[in-house]
Amino acid sequence: MRSAALRARILAAAARSAPPLVLDGALGTELERRGVATDLPLWSARALWEAPEVVLAIHRDAVRAGAEALTANTFRTQRRTLARADRGDQAAALASLAIALAREAAAEISPAAFVLGSVAPLEDCYRPDLVPDEASLAREHAEHAAHLAAAGADALWIETMNTAREAAAAARAARATGLPFVASFVCDGRARLLSGEPLAAGLDAVVRAGPLAVSVNCLAPEAVEPCLAALAATGLPFGAYPNLGAPDPVRGFAPSDAVSPAALARAARRWIAAGAAFVGGCCGTHAGHVRALAEAAHG
Repeated sequence: MRSAALRARILAAAARSAPPLVLDGALGTELERRGVATDLPLWSARALWEAPEVVLAIHRDAVRAGAEALTANTFRTQRRTLARADRGDQAAALASLAIALAREAAAEISPAAFVLGSVAPLEDCYRPDLVPDEASLAREHAEHAAHLAAAGADALWIETMNTAREAAAAARAARATGLPFVASFVCDGRARLLSGEPLAAGLDAVVRAGPLAVSVNCLAPEAVEPCLAALAATGLPFGAYPNLGAPDPVRGFAPSDAVSPAALARAARRWIAAGAAFVGGCCGTHAGHVRALAEAAHG
């Protein structure tokens, strides 16, 4: 099974019998760079019916650049978000399409590449005050996780979590599918979640559910290193994939060119030296950054 292969790959990378796994770069900001609308709240999901060929092209470019795992465009395919465009009943179909597009790109260029199903906060990644009640979290994350599993994801990638409470709910839902899953948090520059909780508290909340690995993402590159000790303290494989830019209330995210591919690769080498089993890029990164990260991981 491909899920077993991913598990083995990450564990081998953590044990240093294999180089770190290279994740892909951004999808949402790359869609915007290519002229596809990403206005909130739909963010990248709109492209699944307006420009699926662009989603496919972005995946292809990431694999060509050296990505060994593609995160499918399911960050905003939850029923809650799609209902705002009167497409809530298409949640399963759009999740399936997103997984299929990533799988197609991998099959064309690097059949060994893994396809990950993205699991995002149900509301805004940067607004912990909007996290829904426990019943809604349990019900909606369970539905989304089931859609991703049915669509054939190799693993569930819980990402950009800003509270321990929602991360734990998403982790429980992921565990129920039987697929391996990773839990990743967005933090400030002092290893705190955007809720104000220590990263360690969020990690404790998800470790109980048995993740394959833990991570931080969608934070500035310089904010990664303060998080490494807490990640390593879990005893699990860990990784990081930062953003380049800042959140935008209309577009979703405003990318920045301030950090070059070479500069991001230099930072990633430090994370790898500290034990990171996977590295990649979040909002604002592109195929050039993925290529540089691949060179850092395999160099």
